[in-house]
Amino acid sequence: MASDEIEMSKSNPNKISLQQPSLAWRITSSLSMGLTAALFRGFLYGFNSVETVGLDRFLDILDKRKDVEKRQRGLITVSNHVSVLDDPIMWGVLPLKYGFNPSNHRWGLGAHDICFKNKPPRFLASFFYSGQVLPTHRSKYSPHGGPFQPTIPQAIRLLSYPPSVSPAPAAAAPEDSHDNVSDPFTSGGGVTFTTTGSDRYDAPSRYARNRLSWVHVFPEACVHQHPDLYVRYFKWGVSRLILESEPAPDVLPMFVDGTQHVMAEDRAWPRFLPRFPVRFRVAFGEPVDPERAFGDLRARWKDLVRRGQRQDQDQQGRVLAMGELTDELKYGDEAVKLRIEVAKRVRDEVMKVRRSMGYPDQDPRFELAETWAEEPSNKDRFKSNVDDSLVNKKD
Repeated sequence: MASDEIEMSKSNPNKISLQQPSLAWRITSSLSMGLTAALFRGFLYGFNSVETVGLDRFLDILDKRKDVEKRQRGLITVSNHVSVLDDPIMWGVLPLKYGFNPSNHRWGLGAHDICFKNKPPRFLASFFYSGQVLPTHRSKYSPHGGPFQPTIPQAIRLLSYPPSVSPAPAAAAPEDSHDNVSDPFTSGGGVTFTTTGSDRYDAPSRYARNRLSWVHVFPEACVHQHPDLYVRYFKWGVSRLILESEPAPDVLPMFVDGTQHVMAEDRAWPRFLPRFPVRFRVAFGEPVDPERAFGDLRARWKDLVRRGQRQDQDQQGRVLAMGELTDELKYGDEAVKLRIEVAKRVRDEVMKVRRSMGYPDQDPRFELAETWAEEPSNKDRFKSNVDDSLVNKKD
């Protein structure tokens, strides 16, 4: 993903020089995202009934973020996860002009074992990467999964200003590695990151054009289909994004309903075909003031990091890069408690949107990871013995 430089007007010295991917890569990304958006917008509005709440407010937020130079914070959108097609379908409610503008569209976290399969051809991986999907390992299917995998620092840096890269070079990947995904139109070096030690991806956070980006997450990290749209506990990836990004990103909760009928987990053959017509509903909540909602937790986190930095400097003689953590910052009791509390507060915001859509309250135990530990750990798809929902941890 070679870069170009945008020359800013010399009459305005306050303007920043925006480094960005090559023109060919930008065209490819725009077409990948725009045509996908057109396809699913056509599916949504051509074959189904669509109801949106708060869409105009959300579009206003995106419009204010269109000029990269004027952005003040990154943006995290968070929603429930009820279908393997949630991501492309839910963004089908956005007018097409947003789909063809990747610099003002979401970055997502996509399952490495699905979107970035190791075997050639690599078309699928290139398609998802050009569609601003970051390769994310799941602990159930990979030893490289979890909240401390290298993809999470990339997301943190995308949300931050200025864009940053680790001062330590990424591990070199073998030239014949099938996991490499880079700009197909150029050759040469570039700042990269690795998710396994043997793969290599161009780091999107290296580009100033990507500063203070928008990242969408599904913190349940699996498809969860219940008639009353119950919500599981939230995992820690979103906690890291909120605690470690600088400045504190805006957080906007969402709730989706209907895609569980498009791709129901108990659907019959042919399973790969989406079902229609359905009633699709998506609600965009009010943006959460990050200082009000998470300021106290971020202050505690920064104090913890300062103490960890001093200790690490004493031992290693270096400063941690953004997204890099010591073992104490990963596994220490205080760090763990902070991530649990952040995840709970984010979930509470999503539950407010859910409640506004008329869904009944659910068992408060559902916000706890321990509650869901009762589910079978050796199955990919199953009916939950916790709430009788249909769960898919494979797709």
